[in-house]
Amino acid sequence: MHVRWVRTVTRAAAAGTGDRRPGGPAMKLVPDAIARPSARVGAIAQNALEVARFGGLETGEEPAPFEVVAEQRVYRLRHYFADAADDGVQRPTILLVPPLMLAAEIYDVSPNSSAVRDLHALGVDPWVVDFGAPEHEEGGLERTLTDHVLAVSDAIDRVREATGGDIHLGGYSQGGMFCYQAAAYRRSSGLRSIVVFGSPVDVGNAVPLGIPAGVAGRTAMFLADHVFEGRGLPAWASRTGFRLLDPVKSVRSRIDFLLQLHDREALLPREGQRRFLQGEGWVAWSGPALQELLRQFVAHNRMVSGGFVIDERLVTLADITCPVLAFVGEVDEIAPPSAVRAIRRAAPRADTYEVPLPAGHFGLVVGSRAGRETWPTVAGWTAWREGDGELPGAVTPIVDDGPRQLEVGAGTTIGTSVELAGTVGVGLVRSLTRGARRSVRNLRELAEEAAGQMPRLFRLEQIGPKTQISLGLLLDEQAERAPDDVLFLFEDRAHAHGAVKTRIDNIVKGLISVGVRQGQHVGVLMEPRPSSLSVVAALSRLGAVVVLMRPDGALEREAELGQVERVIADPEQAQAAAETLGVEVLVLGGGGEPRDLGPHVIDMERIDPDRVDVPAWYQANPGRAVDLAFIVFTGEGDRTRAKRITNHRWALSAFGTASSAALSPSDTVYAVTPLHHPSGLLTSIGGAVASGARIALARHFDTGTFWEEVRRYGVTVVSYTWALLDELTEAPPQVAEQHHPVRLFIGSGMPRGLWKRVQERFKPARVLEFYASTEGDAVLVNVSGAKPGAKGRQLPGSAEVRLAAWDPTVGELIEGPDGFVLPCTPGEVGMLLTRVRTGVEVAPGHPLRGVFTRGDAWHVTGDLFRVDEDGDYWLVDHGQAAIQTAHGPVYAFPIQDALGDLPAIGLSVSYPVVAADGRTLAVAAATLRGDQELDDADLTATLASLEPEHRPDVVHVVDDIPLTTWFRPITGPLREAGLPPVGRAWVAEDGHQRYVPLTAARRAKLVGKAAAKPKA
Repeated sequence: MHVRWVRTVTRAAAAGTGDRRPGGPAMKLVPDAIARPSARVGAIAQNALEVARFGGLETGEEPAPFEVVAEQRVYRLRHYFADAADDGVQRPTILLVPPLMLAAEIYDVSPNSSAVRDLHALGVDPWVVDFGAPEHEEGGLERTLTDHVLAVSDAIDRVREATGGDIHLGGYSQGGMFCYQAAAYRRSSGLRSIVVFGSPVDVGNAVPLGIPAGVAGRTAMFLADHVFEGRGLPAWASRTGFRLLDPVKSVRSRIDFLLQLHDREALLPREGQRRFLQGEGWVAWSGPALQELLRQFVAHNRMVSGGFVIDERLVTLADITCPVLAFVGEVDEIAPPSAVRAIRRAAPRADTYEVPLPAGHFGLVVGSRAGRETWPTVAGWTAWREGDGELPGAVTPIVDDGPRQLEVGAGTTIGTSVELAGTVGVGLVRSLTRGARRSVRNLRELAEEAAGQMPRLFRLEQIGPKTQISLGLLLDEQAERAPDDVLFLFEDRAHAHGAVKTRIDNIVKGLISVGVRQGQHVGVLMEPRPSSLSVVAALSRLGAVVVLMRPDGALEREAELGQVERVIADPEQAQAAAETLGVEVLVLGGGGEPRDLGPHVIDMERIDPDRVDVPAWYQANPGRAVDLAFIVFTGEGDRTRAKRITNHRWALSAFGTASSAALSPSDTVYAVTPLHHPSGLLTSIGGAVASGARIALARHFDTGTFWEEVRRYGVTVVSYTWALLDELTEAPPQVAEQHHPVRLFIGSGMPRGLWKRVQERFKPARVLEFYASTEGDAVLVNVSGAKPGAKGRQLPGSAEVRLAAWDPTVGELIEGPDGFVLPCTPGEVGMLLTRVRTGVEVAPGHPLRGVFTRGDAWHVTGDLFRVDEDGDYWLVDHGQAAIQTAHGPVYAFPIQDALGDLPAIGLSVSYPVVAADGRTLAVAAATLRGDQELDDADLTATLASLEPEHRPDVVHVVDDIPLTTWFRPITGPLREAGLPPVGRAWVAEDGHQRYVPLTAARRAKLVGKAAAKPKA
């Protein structure tokens, strides 16, 4: 009776009826205040036990149906709702790619959060690439990033074959990066569009937690080289890492789950999503793939710059031509909006669109917002691309404001601070003072960049006469440090340090086998190609003197000046060298197949290095700082001169370039000038080798292909000489030029007007101008670019320079009453002297001693300079080239700088012409840009910047100015033509105060009765 009564009362209480008084017919034995909490506790306990045993609540949900259409080594190809695809209805096809750390079920988390279900319901045919869980796949943890990109490309082909048409390619997070990379690799073949969700392109600006990009890059390299070498990233580590990116949200999510653990019905709709993100959706990340990601796209950010390597082939996103739709999470901390929108800069040929959503990284593809907005927009996009419907209203063109970066130049000119101040510390203080308005992050990046230059400058300062230093040694160090890193790029192929080292060592054995020894002078006569770099490095490794002969030079004279004992040539130059020089010719390059190279030629490609016995005397990289390493040539014909370069001089230029340009392994230097040109040897090749940057070798300079190669190679730094870039600045704009990755143009001899045009057209890229003396170790560098045309200041570690008073009329230094040479005052034109450092240099010629003090020794560079009030050096003219006129000496470079300030003028030169009466006239010739014209008012105004006695007598317009093969303007043909004819010419009047048109009468007055004769 008692038990039955309790049950009756309980049922009555549950029905809400009955009397609650003691003894009443429907009295509750357990009040609500106790029964409800008890039921809640029971529900919590039951649900918690289920979660503990099975990892979550059983929802009874079934995944969307799919068939595995193909199963390959790296992936399986899933076709969802394959039965529906056979109904004969034409549907847009999309292939979805997951990121490596998440399972393919990211696109089918639950019926309430399923991309494939939503897309299918909206009339799209969904396919998915399934990489599986690498930890459970045979060889899964050895997969490379290249394996995955090639797998996506293969899947594209299979889906196209199955559907009979081009497809849309979509990817989430890193899966979207795979889509970009595969599309670039295929050059958009077979693709109607690319759709990505939270996929960063400018990975350098996707670093979380406000970590400076430089720190993140170095950390990425450390992780790639030391942490993930031979091991992957477990699933739990990826999951934990993503939680730590937003720990507050992770903790809040767990608390919300616990607070609702009693309410099973409330939890079930989101249980599949929770289980996926909390554990079941994460998979391991293979070590090699993670290493490649860290090296190529985090440390070096080559999604933006281009030049990343897939299957040994160079790839750039600039090759993407199909439309791109990017979903941007406005509160996405993993792929910030600026990093995603950078696709507009990286793929200038593609029409790029975006859909911004107020969502985080996962919310773009998982959850209710994705179901309401993401997938309907994707369906509308595919329909629009198929010509069936309008562009969805949420889709707008991407407007990319550019990357988050330092103000122009700050991040790449820490060498500037070093050089300008003489020390890193002072330079950094000045930079910080000037940039006080910058953000804390920018200042932190500035400091870390400065610290990054310290080891180079320290090593340079530590070089003594007997220090072993050479090109071969630095290449060996790079190969030992990172054998798999790329050394140089040539014709769309990448060559790694390890492979190049093997090639160099084989060449060394070949050289030994034919009798080449340390210290011998060996000529190298080769056009730009991989073999030319390899043979120069091999000779350096052997300790021979490399005589870099010019294919278009005076070969016999160069062989005589360089004391050449034998010549190494490429196949194209070999026979001409054998016939002209009469020395033994060795051929390298072109493969090892039998070939007829003519008489007196040895084919080194036929030498088997494994059969060469290395003699006991051989020591790799024996070159000391004081040793002669290279001989290069300047001048033409009989005026050809040899320039001797020690290992120290080469190292000075190499480390100086690397520091001044802030070069790093993230850079790719476009070596337009070949090795036989001093700029190519010392600046572009030297700077790249000293810094670990990649070298992009160019056969020749071509404005038509320049920007294509910049994108393909991922060029960030371009070398130049003299007027090389003039044609490029005047060329029509190209698509690949938009948002280009070039940050610096480095070289020597650029005219001021061209300098300004380069910086204006190709901004934010800057010009880094060097000057190196023919005699001595003087190196000047203008790293800030704030004064176009200036040569800058002394490079730390180079020889001391001073300006000495100079008499241009007699060509002699001016001495004071005490017999010492007078130093120049600021603004005064003088001869540049460089102090002799016999400890580390070969002292050519006859240095002057007792110049400024007793016992000092100085080289005369032969170049006239002035120093401005800030201490910057400006080249005025070459000592023997100053034009001696009746009104005083006239110097060439100030005239060219003044004329170059006129927008109408392209290039200009100055030269002397001797009139019939014996007077020497200073004549300036200039080219015009496009269809622009020059008038006397503009000419008078721009030349007013010069003192009257330093202005030209005549200025005229010419159709073109002759250039050497390396773009240095020459005046010989113009001088031979004498005074210009009437028309497009002006003459100075009123004491050179103004310029008026050159009429027949004025010309007759200038030349006198006889025709002008050129000065000998």
